[in-house]
Amino acid sequence: MNEAVLLSNPKVIPVILSGGSGSRLWPLSRGSYPKQFWRLLGEHTLLQDTVLRSSGIGLSAPVIVCNAEHRFIIAEQLREVGVTDATIVLEPEGRNSAPAVAAAAFLVAEQDPDAILWIMTADAAIGDVPALSRALDKAVAAAAEGYVVTFGMRPTRAETGYGYIEQGAELPGVPGAWTVSRFVEKPSAEVAATLVADSRYLWNSGMFIARARTFLEETRAHAPQVFDAVQQAVSRRVADLDFERLDPASFCAAPDISVDYAIAERTALAATVPGDFGWSDIGSWDACGNSAPRMKTAMPCMAMSFWMTPATVMSALKVF
Repeated sequence: MNEAVLLSNPKVIPVILSGGSGSRLWPLSRGSYPKQFWRLLGEHTLLQDTVLRSSGIGLSAPVIVCNAEHRFIIAEQLREVGVTDATIVLEPEGRNSAPAVAAAAFLVAEQDPDAILWIMTADAAIGDVPALSRALDKAVAAAAEGYVVTFGMRPTRAETGYGYIEQGAELPGVPGAWTVSRFVEKPSAEVAATLVADSRYLWNSGMFIARARTFLEETRAHAPQVFDAVQQAVSRRVADLDFERLDPASFCAAPDISVDYAIAERTALAATVPGDFGWSDIGSWDACGNSAPRMKTAMPCMAMSFWMTPATVMSALKVF
C-alpha cells in the first residue's frame, strides 16, 4: 500500500454510502451481499479499504449509511480491522444517495454544522493514496469557502459508463480548484471520444466534499422534499444497539434521487478538483481486472475479469 500523507485539516468526516443492489458484479455480488463486502482487490474488503484509507490520512471517525439488513455484516467487518468509533446509520429502504447523504449531514450538523463531509461510496478503488490526500486538501479548502466540490478524474479512455464534468475557471483564492461549467450525462461512444480529446472534461467520480451546513442548505433549496422527509426521519430516529435507525415512514417519503441530480447539477456552488489517483468505481469485471494489477493479492478480480464465460464462472468462484 502507498504510504499515507496526512491531511492538513483533519476536521473532515468521511460519509460512506454502503448501499447498492449487488447487481453490477454478478454472480459474486448480490443484494444480500454486494461487492463492498468482498475481498476483491486484496486482504481487505472494499468497505474495509474505504474505512482504513480515510483513517490512514488522519480523518475523523466515519459515518456509514447502509441498508438495515446489512448492519451486522458492516459491524463485523469494521471490528475485523479495529474500527470501533463509526456511526452506522440504518436506512429502512434505499432511496438513492441524496436522502442518504442528507441523513448523515443532519446527524453531523447536530454536533458541528461547519464540519466538512467527504461523501463517497463504499466500493471504489484508489490506487494512489498520497495523491488522493493532496487532492483532498484542495477540495477541503474549497469546501471551507462554501463550495460543493467533486473530484474530477483525468480520463484515460473514452468511457461511456461515467458522467463527465466540464472544468471552468479556477476558483479565486483556492489554487487547484475550479468551477464546474456543466455536467454531462453518460455519453455515447462517439460523444465520449470527443470529450476525452478535450482537456476541459473530466470523469465525474461521484465523490463530494462540502460543509454539512452547505449541503443541507443546498438540499433545502433544490430538493425540499428530500430535506423535509429526512429531517423528520433523523429527528425521529431510534438508537438500536450500536446503530442509528432512521424513522421508516419519514425516510421512505423522501424522493428516490441521487446527489448528482438533486444537488450537484442544480447548485451554483459546484466546483471540482482534478485528480489522478487511480480511482475506479469497480462497476464491472473489466474494471475490477484493470484495478487488480495496482493492488496486492487481487486474484478474485483477475480471475473473474479474464475467465468470465458461462462455462467457467462457477469454477472461478470456487477459488473465493
